[in-house]
This record gives sequence, structure tokens and C-alpha cells, in this order.
Amino acid sequence: MLRILTAAALVASAVLVPTAQATPDWHVGTPPLTTPWTDDVSPANALPEYPRPQLTRPEWRNLNGLWQWAPAAVDEQPPFGRTLNEKVLVPYPIESALSGLQKHEDRMWYRRTFQVPDNWKGKRLVLHFGAVDYDAKVWVNGRQVATHRGGYDGFDVDVTNALHTKGPQELIVWAEDLTDETYQPIGKQREVGDHGIFYQGSSGIWRTVWMEPVNVASISRLQITPDLANQTFKVTAETSGPANLDVEVTAYDGRRQVGQVKGKADAELRLKIPNPKPWSPDNPFLYDLKVKLFDRGKMVDQIGSYAGMRSVGLQKGADGKLRMALNGKILFNLSTLDQGFWPDGLNTAPTDAALRFDLDQHKRLGFNTVRKHIKVEPDRWYYWADKLGLMVWQDMPASKTDAMPEPWRTQFKSELHEMVEEHKSFTSITVWVPFNEGWGEWDRTETGAIADSVKAQDPSRLVNAHSGVNCCNSHGDSGRGDLLDYHAYLGPATTAPTSDRAAVDGEHGGFGLKVPDHMWFGDGSAYEMEPDSATLTRRYVENQTDVLRSAQQCGISGSVYTQITDVEGELNGFFTYDRRVPKMDFAQVRTINKQIVDNANGTGTGAPDPGPGTPGVDGIHFYPLDGSGEDAVGNNDATLQGGAVYGPGKIGQGLALNGAGQYADTGAALLDTSKNYTASAWVKLNKADGSFQTFVSQDGDRDSAFFLQYSGQDQRFAMSFPGIRALSPTKPNPGQWYHVTGVRDVVKGELRLYVDGQPVAAKSACTLDSSSTGNTVIGRAKFGGNPVDFLDGTIDQVHLYDRALTDAEVQSLYESGR
Repeated sequence: MLRILTAAALVASAVLVPTAQATPDWHVGTPPLTTPWTDDVSPANALPEYPRPQLTRPEWRNLNGLWQWAPAAVDEQPPFGRTLNEKVLVPYPIESALSGLQKHEDRMWYRRTFQVPDNWKGKRLVLHFGAVDYDAKVWVNGRQVATHRGGYDGFDVDVTNALHTKGPQELIVWAEDLTDETYQPIGKQREVGDHGIFYQGSSGIWRTVWMEPVNVASISRLQITPDLANQTFKVTAETSGPANLDVEVTAYDGRRQVGQVKGKADAELRLKIPNPKPWSPDNPFLYDLKVKLFDRGKMVDQIGSYAGMRSVGLQKGADGKLRMALNGKILFNLSTLDQGFWPDGLNTAPTDAALRFDLDQHKRLGFNTVRKHIKVEPDRWYYWADKLGLMVWQDMPASKTDAMPEPWRTQFKSELHEMVEEHKSFTSITVWVPFNEGWGEWDRTETGAIADSVKAQDPSRLVNAHSGVNCCNSHGDSGRGDLLDYHAYLGPATTAPTSDRAAVDGEHGGFGLKVPDHMWFGDGSAYEMEPDSATLTRRYVENQTDVLRSAQQCGISGSVYTQITDVEGELNGFFTYDRRVPKMDFAQVRTINKQIVDNANGTGTGAPDPGPGTPGVDGIHFYPLDGSGEDAVGNNDATLQGGAVYGPGKIGQGLALNGAGQYADTGAALLDTSKNYTASAWVKLNKADGSFQTFVSQDGDRDSAFFLQYSGQDQRFAMSFPGIRALSPTKPNPGQWYHVTGVRDVVKGELRLYVDGQPVAAKSACTLDSSSTGNTVIGRAKFGGNPVDFLDGTIDQVHLYDRALTDAEVQSLYESGR
């Protein structure tokens, strides 16, 4: 934890004098949904477990329970010696039902008294705060002893000098949480949830508060890094107190001692473990550690800990593609998106059993990885991931979605590095994720530099610089980090690895099901809603089958399905938000998940042989769009829709469309989109603004299989798949004719775009290329199940080929004027 020993702003010590006003009795609030653990929570057992599993001491006292509480005004003086009017159950955030308050205040006071046990006399007393959201100040007996900024990291403070000799000690905490009124890192929290992807925020104390006695010389943090190749743990015992202390670290396999090292504290030691047992999801073996601290030969501190031996890296598969590896072997990272929200406790799980439950279900479902999505959990969550055997991709909580200004950029980086520092010793964490979908991102080069700084801080893990680099607020790929991460709903993503980065699908899926009486708002949505559990299960299995195909054909080495539970208005979980109802057939889920882990092993299958295609200048279909009723190869002409008409074209007549529902339907699926193909046309735009306009596409079940188009977002021509665009370098001029050709080359795994006969863009696009059975259409697209992107302009001379044209063939077609 971040140690803060401030003594600023000293306030005169106050005598505790209770006011005459009685404090009302506490009672739990009424959440819209309860969990199986809601009724297990009471003031007598609010998260009673030891909160720091990797640095344990037998002597400690939990300060969770009922505290006095009151809203605070700006610049209000602390309520020394004054009984506050309300009670709150710590450590549940004030907006939660379990807190007993169930309301929001920007600023608040917490107050309680505590006794120092007699047998702790002569020791230093340290107070630990697991997390306070967001700004905190702490007073003990009228003396300000700490300030802290950051809602997801802990802090501790030695309060010995502020204690009374005997009797009750007064503890007061001030907290301020402005949530999305600022650019503080908040993750998915909003002061008011939006019934969509952002949820009810959590303010104030939301992790365990506790105290322990320590000697003047003591261990404050233990950093452990496994070095499997050298059969060694790198161990640093960070200390407080005098310098030049000695340390002894002993490792145990059960009761059997298997290694020991002695050396200086605050320096890296090498603890040799002969013939180590590697930690993995299938065998999450952990060594017990005992660490002793000595001052001139006298033992002054002793702690317990644990660690797993494992390595994380990248490795080429038999197919030559770079993939993620654990312990020197390729292992597909099969994950869900885990947001860590609870209907009764919001940011805080109601009990330790509840905290463990979600992780247990990952194992039950056959997952080996968890993406902890833009939230940082209490230490015991990572302890359970270590114990159960789940790899963790740890996100940094994002700020609001638009670009952070200064000084919040500096604050974000500070909290990011503190998150890494506090969690470096957890075996389960294998990947750090600084950014998600560009939320808060301000500069692509700076994103790369941040990824580099995290890698320098912790070289033992992989860094995913930007999950969803293709999405939303992203400034684009920085080229840094170990992973290239695309999001694709419904997906999966089909990102191809590069020479130095593995490819992953950072989010996909999102199939939903409504379960009456188990929805936060009584309703909700998902990326695709299903009518029943059987259909939901079938769609999941189909989607995960595509994940395996993407792994084998394209080379992705990790995928993240959205998500483990419903959250508020998002109904796309394996469980309802209250964790009471499983929504799929878990046996089928586990079966397909096991197939992915077993078979996405780097052997690969490559793309299918597309064949030579049909020779000829005009292709398999040619639409001159002159109103003659037939195309040039004897097929029926396209049927005009929405009042479309013919007008002056590039050669004779062309199809004139108004951008408002007009298009031409060929009446059939003319291209086998699982193989090579080319689409080409002459196009003249009436406008070139922020609206998408599609020239040629072929309908899929939900989206077009491809889009030859004008991309309004980029204001350039494009050959596109959903989320992937090969873009021309310049904006076209309205009223000018252009020859635009899009090529799909499955062998090279790319999209190519040509303008006026010249190659202008190529985009890596290894996709599953499912053969779409919908009609080929001229002048519109399909997206999200709906017709969209109608052309406002004229199109002429449409050619379709069942082969990937060469540069020379495209140039020749352009020069022919057809």
C-alpha cells in the first residue's frame, strides 16, 4: 500500500464529548435486487476476513462496522468530539443498500472511536485504508495524520504520535467524490447511471479499514517476482524504520522447506527453488513464504506470504504466428469481462464468499482468464484468483470518455503506476491494460510511452497498451505494448498478430436474455437479445466456435466474452445481476470453451484455398445500370427500390440515388464472401460530409459482409469490414467521378482499396469470411440488422468478380472506362 506519513495541518487535540442527540439505529437499505449474500451482512460481520493475504501478521483489529456519518460542506471544520446524526456500515459505499444510507453526497464525514489493546503498548500503530473514493483526509484525536487522492489504491499511516495514552481514540475521515464531474479515474462509475454501459457510482470508504501494531523496524511491503527459467523467486522486503536491516526468506511446499535466502532488506534477493512446481490454471500451486526481519541479529518482525512460480511471454506457434504463452507453452487466454459490480454493495461485494463466487463460476464454465474491467478489486479477489487458478488481465480504471486535460493526465499516470506497484506480487495477474477504447486518451504517442513505462516498471508481464484500439474514442494504434487488441460485437475479433505483438480479441459477444424479477431496472438490453435460454446457449456456442476459427485461421491468442454477470441495464451475463439465475446451459458452455483451450494451440489451419476464380474482364456480374433490364452477362438487372431512378452516368445512364432509402437490389447473393472477391464501380457523390454512403455491399445476418463505401467518420473512400477500413488518403470532391475498387484477398488476409486505378490502401484483415446468404445490393449497406448508409449520388458500371484482381487488372479496368 502507498505509505503516507503526513503531519500537515495540525489541529488542536479535542476532548470527546458526545452530544445529547441520539444516533438513530442502523438498518440495511432496500436494493432493487438482492444477492444470495445480502442477508449475511450485518454490523457484526462486515467483511471480517484478514484483508492483506500476501503480508500477514497474527495481531490486527478490523475497524469495519458501524461508523457515524454526516454530509460535509465545503471547507467545513472536522466534527471533533461531536456525535454525527447518521450511521453507515463500513466498508460499503454510501450509495449502496448495504451501507444503510443508499444516497449520494459529494462530501462526507465518517467518525468512530477505537481502543488500542493493552498488549500493543510499546508498538507503533498503523491504520490501513483499503480504498476511499476519491479524496480523503484523516484525523486521529484532532490531529490530521494523512491525505490521499485516488479511489482504487490503498494507503496507510503510522498514527502512534497522535494517540492518547489511554482510553478511546477518535478517528475522523473526510471524503470527497465528485465522480464524473471531474476527470478522476472512475471506470464504469457515474454519479447517475445511464441505464446503459455506465453504472451507479460508489463514494466514500469502500474497502476494509483496519489497524495493526508493528515494531519501529517492520516490513511494509513484499515484492515477489517469479523467474521460472532460473528456478528463482526475486524477493524484496521493503521496510520502514532504521536502515541496514537483514532479512531471511524461507519457502515451503506444505510443511516441507524447499528454499531459503538471507540478505539485506530493501534489496532484491534470489530465492532458489529447485525443481519448481509451475503455477497454471490447471494446477495453481502456491508456495508458502515466511519472512523474518532482523536488526543487529534480533528478530523484529515476521510475516507470512505466498507466491506462485510461472512465466508469461510470447511464443511463435507451428503456424509461425506470435501467441501468448504461459510457462513457455502457448496457452489461449479464454476470458470473460468481469466488471465487479453488485446490486446490494455496488463496488463492494457483500461478503468474501460472494467475492469468490464469480471466480468460481469462471472455473465452472471452463474459462482460464478474467479481464478485470476498468476496476481494481480488494486484495482478497486476487488471492482467490491465485488460489483457484485464473489468469488476470488487469485494467486501469478509465476517466470519462473524452480526452483528459492536465493535471488529470499526471494524476492518471500516478494512479496507474501505483496500481501496478501494489499488485506486482499477485501470481494471477499476467497482463496490464492502461487504456480501454480510448476513454480519456489524449495522445496516441503518449499512450505508447505510457505502455513503455508500465513495461519498464514490470518487465515480467505483458502490456496491452490499448484494449479496443479500433473502437470508439481511440486515437489509433500506438504500435507499443505486447498485444494488438480489437473489440468486435458480436464478433469475435479477427486481429492478426504482427512480428512483435500477439493479437487478441479484447471484447466480443454480448448476447442477452431478459429474466423477469431479476433485472435491476425491470428491463434492459444487449448487443443481441435472445428469446430463451436455449437460443442464448446456441448463439454462444456458435460465437465461440468462431473464436476457435479465428484462433486457428487468424492467430488470435486470447478472447474476452462480455460478460460474467448482467450489470444494471446490461443483460448479457452468464448470470443475472443478482447471481441467482444461470442463463445458459453451462455444460454446453464448458464443452465449447474446453475445445478452444485445447485446440487454439498455435498449430493453425490457415485460410481455405480460394481457387482461381472466373476469368474475364467483366467478372461474374456486370451492371451497366443503363435501364436496359439485363446486365452484360445475361442476368436480370438489379431491381430499383425506394423510388430510385436512372440519370446521367459515367457512360450513358447511371443509377441516381438521393440518400434517403433508394437503392438497387440484385435479388441474390452474388459473391461467395468466404473466398476471394472484388467489387468495382464508378461513383459521383452529391455530398462528402460526416454521413456514411455505401456503393456496393452484400447483406449478412446482421451486418454487410463487406462495404465498398464512403466513410463519413473518416471522410474518405474505404473498403471495409465492421471495425476494419482500408482508407483512401484524401477526401473526395462532390460532383466528381471516381473509379473505386475494393478487393478481398483471403490468402494475404487483407482488404485492398483502389481509386482511379491506383492502389491507395491495404489493411490487414484476417476474418472468418462467413459466406453471407443475403442479397448483393447497390447503394446501401446493412448494419445492426438494419438498412443504412444510403448513397447520395450516382453510381455506374458495377463489376463483381469471384477473384482478387491484381494491380494491373484494376488499372486496366479503370483505363477502359467501364
